[in-house]
This record gives sequence, C-alpha cells and structure tokens, in this order.
Amino acid sequence: MNKTPFRLTPYQVQWLLVVGFLTLGYALYVRYLVIEFSTVALACDAGLRTLPCQARALATVLFKHEVFGITALVIAGLNFIRPSIVLLTVGLIAACLGIVLYNIALAGLAIGLFILGFARPAPATA
Repeated sequence: MNKTPFRLTPYQVQWLLVVGFLTLGYALYVRYLVIEFSTVALACDAGLRTLPCQARALATVLFKHEVFGITALVIAGLNFIRPSIVLLTVGLIAACLGIVLYNIALAGLAIGLFILGFARPAPATA
C-alpha cells in the first residue's frame, strides 16, 4: 500500500501566506511598538492597564520561558511525523512569534524541521 506524500494545495499555500504575514505583522507590532518603545514601556511599567500593556506583559512572560520556541519545536516534530495543514498552521504561528519575540534558536530549529517535513520521496513514475 503506497502512502501519498504530503503536498499543499494552492489554497493551503495562500492560507499559510496570509496567516504567516499576519502573525509576523502582529509580532513586529508587539516587539517594536509595545515592548521596545520607551514611552509605552514606561507607561506600562507605571501601571497603565490597556490592551497593549497586557499584550506586553503576556509576551514578556512567554518569551522569558521560551514558550514560543518550545511550542514551535514540539509542533514541528509532530508535523514531521504526521504532516497536516492544522499542525503546519499552528506551528507557523508559533515559529513566527518565536523568531520575532526573542526565541530565535528554538524557533529556527522548528522552521528547519518544518522544511524537512516536505522532504518526502517523490512518487514513482510509471
């Protein structure tokens, strides 16, 4: 019994592009306009309770414990064993957040493992 290799349809590729760019955009916003922007950082540290300050606090806790990178690496391992579009989407989100929000090493390994997930043998030609 031959197992068909995991291949993305054009619609799935477009979905992953949209999700990837939205995740990168949000991660860049959080990093450069909320975490590292001194005015917002000082206001949040002074006790301001707005949505960007809560996002800053959550992102700070998560990247200090390397949650983004570990999550991306675990999902990439699962995707390598049994590839699916759901695992690829969730892993892409975690890896994009990890790359931008200071979990570069683990998220980079996860991205490499996602790429290896596509390295399946080509179907035999008749």
